[in-house]
Parts: sequence; structure tokens; C-alpha cells
Amino acid sequence: MGILDTIQSLAGQVGQSAGTDQAKVAGGFIEALTNHPEGIQGVLDAFKNNGMEQHVGSWANGENATATPEQVQQGLGGTGLIEKTAEHAGVSPQVVQMALATILPMVIQHFAPNGQAAPQSSFGGAAQQLLGKFLS
Repeated sequence: MGILDTIQSLAGQVGQSAGTDQAKVAGGFIEALTNHPEGIQGVLDAFKNNGMEQHVGSWANGENATATPEQVQQGLGGTGLIEKTAEHAGVSPQVVQMALATILPMVIQHFAPNGQAAPQSSFGGAAQQLLGKFLS
């Protein structure tokens, strides 16, 4: 199952049962990334600047399927993405960190293969398509 299928599955859960925290965070993260000036490249840069370049490389190559909440906090600290995602999802920043431990490596692997961000327009189009499912 690819990233789009996984996130669409989570979106379906939102519609069916008022959503799990992970589904809410997935939608909130996509919304936060879509509105973030640097998009997925900003996430990659933040992780690299915070000493997490090796983790980004392993996620981008599909070597590690998950992160830890601490890695998410270290990598995204100072970007505002955790807080914005929490705001969009209606959950606490701690819940965001736990959910992103699963979601973020999939997003990086799909939208930043080999640690290089795909063009912003391709992320934006896919994100908008998925957001429509979360918000409908």
C-alpha cells in the first residue's frame, strides 16, 4: 500500500467514525505542509539542520518505516509544523509527535525520494486531493 492509499485510508476513517487521532494528524499535517512556505523541502532542511540527516536518508530510501516521537520533535523543532498540525487536527502536540512518527517517514519516502524534495507543485496537487477527502 502506497502513501496515497494509506492516507486515503486514514481519510476514510475520518469520515466513518469521527476519525482516529492518526487520521486527524495526517490531514492536519498535509494542511500544515501545504501552507508552509518551504513545504516538504522545509521538513527535509529542518531535519538536516537539526542533526537528523541520516534519519531522512533512511526514511527516503524506505529503510526505516517509523520514527520516534522524540525524533519528530528534534527534527521539526522550531518549524512550527508540529503546532500547526495540532491546531488543524484539534489534538495536542504530543499526539501529533506520536502520529507523525508513523506518518512522516511515509511522506518523506513518497514526496522526497532519495532525500530530494519532489517539485512543490506535485506535492501540492496530491495534498489538495487528499485534503478534500479529509474535509468532506
